[in-house]
Amino acid sequence: MKTQRRVSAAAAALLLGSAGILLGAGPAQAAEVSYKVECIPPAGGGGPVQGTTTVSITAPATAKVGDEVEVVWKTVKPASNNTDLMDLGKDTVKPTGWVKLGGALGSEVKLEGERKNPPIPKKAPMVMSDMKGKVKLTKAGDVTITPGKYDVDFSGFITHCSPKEAPGVAATIKVTEGGGTTGGSTTGGSTTGGGTTTGGSTTGGGSTTGGSTTGSTTGGTGGTGGTGGQTDFPGKPVEVSFDCGAVVPNGIKTPVTINAKKNGGAYELTVKTAKGAMASPMALPAGALKPSMNIKLGGADSGTVKVTGPANAEPIPDKAPVSLSDMTGTYTPGKTGKVTLSPDQLTIDVTMAPGSTPINVPCKAVSSGVSLELDTTAQPGGSGSPTTGGGSAGSAAGGLAETGAADEGGITALALVAGTVILLGAAVFTFTPWRRLRGGSPR
Repeated sequence: MKTQRRVSAAAAALLLGSAGILLGAGPAQAAEVSYKVECIPPAGGGGPVQGTTTVSITAPATAKVGDEVEVVWKTVKPASNNTDLMDLGKDTVKPTGWVKLGGALGSEVKLEGERKNPPIPKKAPMVMSDMKGKVKLTKAGDVTITPGKYDVDFSGFITHCSPKEAPGVAATIKVTEGGGTTGGSTTGGSTTGGGTTTGGSTTGGGSTTGGSTTGSTTGGTGGTGGTGGQTDFPGKPVEVSFDCGAVVPNGIKTPVTINAKKNGGAYELTVKTAKGAMASPMALPAGALKPSMNIKLGGADSGTVKVTGPANAEPIPDKAPVSLSDMTGTYTPGKTGKVTLSPDQLTIDVTMAPGSTPINVPCKAVSSGVSLELDTTAQPGGSGSPTTGGGSAGSAAGGLAETGAADEGGITALALVAGTVILLGAAVFTFTPWRRLRGGSPR
């Protein structure tokens, strides 16, 4: 009997030892890394928020040259909680993060998460999906993985978070030449930072975060183009005041964000304004509202680039939220150097019945700012166009996104002044008289 017990104990020890060997060769959970960050919310969402985020990076402990491995970023603890302004809906938060590779490799890798989250009540901790990306291992040696900046995209509005101290190494992959792998384990870094900040970062139609995702731009101008093979250049939201004359007595004030995606030598622009947070006072037909905007070029280039947005594809019921759709266009650089992009004139075409003449509402930007800076290379036939008035756009409506602040962009409803109020995004337009838009004649 004693002999059997000794054999059983030895067998158990052998099994446990074998399991340890297998685990060492498989994916290894990294130790958690904490570091201080500063998160810049979209315009209208409050000031910067500082806190400590805790991250866990998962990667294979061992691999060989030529392998392409998956790296996973899990936000264990966000830098801040949701604000006390509003509850966040299900599947509205999308994180993006960047990790730095050191040791045998030296580069930055983008990781993306799904727009997937449970409902997040006011003041509750932010919950974000895991971010994933692929790394091609091209050299033998230890490859270290360190978390860095991240963005949180809430329904198209982005909070940028950047480290305020050097994060620690979160994982290490031991890479061998093609003959096989050696044992090894993933190691975790250890930076610590101050306590978490609650009540924090915002969602201004964009993400509220304190937590997890990376921003290529923080504070100053938006991302800089033309470096390191980067193709996506997110801009920062800037508060813009528009003067629409007598049509909108108090004008419009709303955050505007210019994002760019490099396509060859040109840049595909996407321009976002504040999303609908208020109800329309009456039903609007499909195709009633078409926005466009001039983007002013500065720095090395000059002129404007026109972007246009689709009309609302579906009728908008009475009391329903109304938003301006995202506007798109292409900028082909005419000059080499650093070029700034700023929101300029906004134009709304209003058509109340098919075949009727649109009412053109021009709104001049009386105050604006640089949303994005690109490092450009001159292209044949490129350059900005002379400033011109806005125009109309195509079809299909942009999605409505909730905002993180009830007074998105600082806009409040205008009184009814001899006409009817139409809410566009966070702005309120008063058309006088309303009968003109319906094609009727004034009495």
